[in-house]
Amino acid sequence: MKFSYAEEGPTADLTVDAWGETLGEAFESAALAAFNAMTPLEGVEKRETRTFNVEGGDLGGLLFNFLDELLYIHEVELIVFSGFDVDLDEKEIKLTAVCHGEPFDLDRHSQGIAIKAVTFHNMKIEKKGDAWTIRVVLDT
Repeated sequence: MKFSYAEEGPTADLTVDAWGETLGEAFESAALAAFNAMTPLEGVEKRETRTFNVEGGDLGGLLFNFLDELLYIHEVELIVFSGFDVDLDEKEIKLTAVCHGEPFDLDRHSQGIAIKAVTFHNMKIEKKGDAWTIRVVLDT
């Protein structure tokens, strides 16, 4: 997995560091980190697929809108995701996400932390060498 949870950051929130060889892969890693915190990924099968498109005014806005849409789908459909395919257009600042997962089942899945919202606080999206890195703070 290409993510970690930072020790520093706001006390009541979850600070995620994610990375990937492409910007789309870094976005996928950030989404995996969020869902792993809510429900450990090992127990989540890829039985159902959801696809959506989002746009942003800049890359930070695009990341915010992407993660916010995932949280919305999770809340409304009670689905947890364990796989993502993100096709990201950096110039147009938009993406298409194909998300794989299944409905949350308390008999099969562990319940982790509740993520209430995505924030812009301390958000960073940077290209370092041949890789992209992301830091995003999630309100818990």
